[in-house]
Amino acid sequence: MSDGKRRTAGRPAGSGKSTSGHSQSLVRGLNLLERLSASPGGLALSEVAEQADLAPSTTHRLLQALQSQGFVTQDSELGVWKIDVKTFRIGSSFIEARDFVGTSRPFLRRLTAQTGETANLGVRDNGTAVFLAQSESPQMMRMITRLGSRAPLHASGVGKALMAWLPDSEVERILDERGLARVTENTLHTPEALREGLAEIRHQGFACDREEHAIGLHCVAACLHDEHGIPLAAISVSGPKARIPEERLAELGVRVRDTAAEITAQLGGRVPTAGEPVAEA
Repeated sequence: MSDGKRRTAGRPAGSGKSTSGHSQSLVRGLNLLERLSASPGGLALSEVAEQADLAPSTTHRLLQALQSQGFVTQDSELGVWKIDVKTFRIGSSFIEARDFVGTSRPFLRRLTAQTGETANLGVRDNGTAVFLAQSESPQMMRMITRLGSRAPLHASGVGKALMAWLPDSEVERILDERGLARVTENTLHTPEALREGLAEIRHQGFACDREEHAIGLHCVAACLHDEHGIPLAAISVSGPKARIPEERLAELGVRVRDTAAEITAQLGGRVPTAGEPVAEA
């Protein structure tokens, strides 16, 4: 084949100018899907065009193409455009396939690099927190949790961060079944103290463990949420009280809270507001 007729492997004949045109149409179409997904009640053609900064004729052509593939639909009575079932199916497949442990690992390593302390990820298994991933501190004296080990929800940073976003009925069920056994002299061991502590966690966005699970150990933790605001897991930073004194807890708590929000966003979740009613799981 002569040089004049040679083409790049994997590129169809005749590609060139039209490719950029197709790419532009694809980007514009995805932009329209984003706009519609943010408006569950639907948008009129003029509203979609205005939000996407496109001509109404271009917007209508793109919407028709998306409609032909089942991604959007037009309400025959109101005339507004909405996302359709195929868009929902694609979103649902992402939710089913998300791996919050794998997604969290680089963030745990970053937390360790930033703080010098051990970072953990745990999930709730009924009345206990189970630790599934860890990034170890490089310090000689450090906190290490065996993966698969458990801690009471009420007596650990990860556990309290998870518990804070559970419905009141679920918290009451856990208290009835598990009680509030004292692990150390600092463990919250009355329902009143625990409820007050959970309200504070929701307000500030992170939990503090002040030697409540182990004497000499301090911890801060924050929750990862799904698309409904329901707890998926929690991450934490833990270390000796000598390196994480009381005055450092708030600083680390904000860092962990912000990191948890990053992971939540990457998972397609949503961080609920402090005053928002806790969603039923």
